[in-house]
Amino acid sequence: MSPIPRNRGVRDRDGGTHRQRWHNEGVHPVDPDLFAAAPEVVAPRLLGLVVHHDGVGVRISEVEAYAGERDPGSHGFRGRTPRNAALFGPPGTVYVYISYGIHRAFNLVCGPDGESAGVLVRAGEVVEGEEIARRRRGGDRRDVPSRLLARGPGNLGQALGVDLDLNGTPVTGRDAQVRLTVPDGCSRLEYRSGPRVGVSGPGGDSTLYPWRFWLPDDPTVSAYRPAVARRRAATNPHQPK
Repeated sequence: MSPIPRNRGVRDRDGGTHRQRWHNEGVHPVDPDLFAAAPEVVAPRLLGLVVHHDGVGVRISEVEAYAGERDPGSHGFRGRTPRNAALFGPPGTVYVYISYGIHRAFNLVCGPDGESAGVLVRAGEVVEGEEIARRRRGGDRRDVPSRLLARGPGNLGQALGVDLDLNGTPVTGRDAQVRLTVPDGCSRLEYRSGPRVGVSGPGGDSTLYPWRFWLPDDPTVSAYRPAVARRRAATNPHQPK
C-alpha cells in the first residue's frame, strides 16, 4: 500500500481540508498492514475501497477515526467494557455496535492490539448486490435512490447486513466473513477532512479532531450534523448499547 503524502492540504469553504490519497491499482484484497497505523492515518486510506459482506459490496465514501483512550469521542476512552471489547482487539478486525438502540454501526479496528482505536465507516455506494441491499433496507425499497442505500452509518450497516456476531472477526484471510478489496482505478483519490458528525464535548473539537474524511462531491456522503447540546454529559451520541 503506497503511503499517503504528509501534506497540509488546502482549507475548503466548508471548513474541511482538501488532500489527496493514493492506492495501488488492480482488484485485490487489502494489505493487512494497512490497519497497523493510527486511526487518523488509516481512515483516509479506506476511501474508495470496497467492503463486502454476504452478497453486498459497498464502495466507501465517508469515514471517521476514533483514537481510543487518547480521544474523548471514542468508545474506548473510558476503558474496556463487555460492550466495547471488540474495539480492543487486534488491528484488521470488525467492531459493530448498536446506535440509538436500532442501528448497527460498522467499524474497523486499527492501531496496536489493545489500544481501542478504530474507524467508523459512515457511508458508501452499493456497487454489488443492490437488490439484496434494498431488501435489507426494508422490502424492495424501490422508492430509495441508489445513492441513499448506504448513506449514513445505520443505512450502511443495514445494507451490508452486519450484526454483533461479526465482532472480533478478521477482514483479511481466506475465511474472512467481511472482506475489503482495492478496486481497479483506485489509484489516486482526493479527499476532504473536517469535524466528526454529532460528537459533543472535547471530542468535538474540530482543531484537535478533524477526523471525518470523505470523497468530495460524492452523492453518497452523508450531510454534516454538528453536535447538539445536551443536559447530561456525553462524549459521543453513538455510544454502544
